[in-house]
Amino acid sequence: MARLLAVQAQDLRAARLALRARGRGFTARDVDRALSIERSLVVGWLCRGTLHFVCREDYPWLLGLTGPLQAATSRRRLGEEGVSADDGERAVTVIEKALADEGPLGRPELAERMADRGIRTEGQATPLLLNLAAMRGVSLLGPLRDDTQLFALAHDWLGTAPPTELAGADRERALAELARRYLAGHGPATEADLAAWSGLPLRDARAGLAAIAAEVVELDGGLVELARRGRTPGRLPARLLPAFDPYLLGWQDRSFAVPARYTRRVHPGGGILRAVALVDGVAVGTWSRRRRGGRVDVAIEPFTALAPGAARALRAEAADVERFEGRR
Repeated sequence: MARLLAVQAQDLRAARLALRARGRGFTARDVDRALSIERSLVVGWLCRGTLHFVCREDYPWLLGLTGPLQAATSRRRLGEEGVSADDGERAVTVIEKALADEGPLGRPELAERMADRGIRTEGQATPLLLNLAAMRGVSLLGPLRDDTQLFALAHDWLGTAPPTELAGADRERALAELARRYLAGHGPATEADLAAWSGLPLRDARAGLAAIAAEVVELDGGLVELARRGRTPGRLPARLLPAFDPYLLGWQDRSFAVPARYTRRVHPGGGILRAVALVDGVAVGTWSRRRRGGRVDVAIEPFTALAPGAARALRAEAADVERFEGRR
């Protein structure tokens, strides 16, 4: 997890499966334990303003980098939803008090607390108000209840209140760390890739990469990678990657992973990125999982006939997905 820095997590099941594809021997229950009991993983609106898994220690500085831009967007969109600036501030206070008094709560419960105070919660108002509270360092998504994440008081969950904005040397160090960690998990990449992945302006991506110039090597096409990133294996193992996997979200151009003739089958539009089956790093099909009683069944839909070795490898992956999810 630390190597990737952040994993998109608006779909919690997909986020768990993204971790499975990069590790061994653990299960979905172990991921849930990290969220609910160990508190080593948390979820927040970070890169691109989208929910992401991050390690607990990375949450504060990532929020400090990405929060100000998101908070401004939340305020603007709340105005469009008919929520005044004053009501936005009142909502943050209501959320903070409810979490402090009652402990972790779900979205419906927090919406009820805000509505009781006369704050508009219809339409997109509730998620936008919850986002605003998170950008203010008040709350984050932590423990699970019935497979749904609850909002927790950030100060209690992290042990300290996260910064809502970084400035000066702190921001420079955070931009350098962002560039370093992004390249560790996604290099080689371009400055535009880093900007798109993080949701920060291109000037910030450039500043972060400039700060670690002594640690990177330049390749053709504007690509850079960490000089000490380690060897890339000559052949990549077959993998079943979930929807919205980092492998498909880490770069602006994903043609290296998805052949052009299959683009629409993986990315049909509307912000959807389907779960893909990879052989040697290239998408050869899509896949889905279905729960039948206490059992998980995985179905692979290849784009074309698979070589026997590839088919065996993907069947082994399917078995591991079933092991990972198990009975829940």
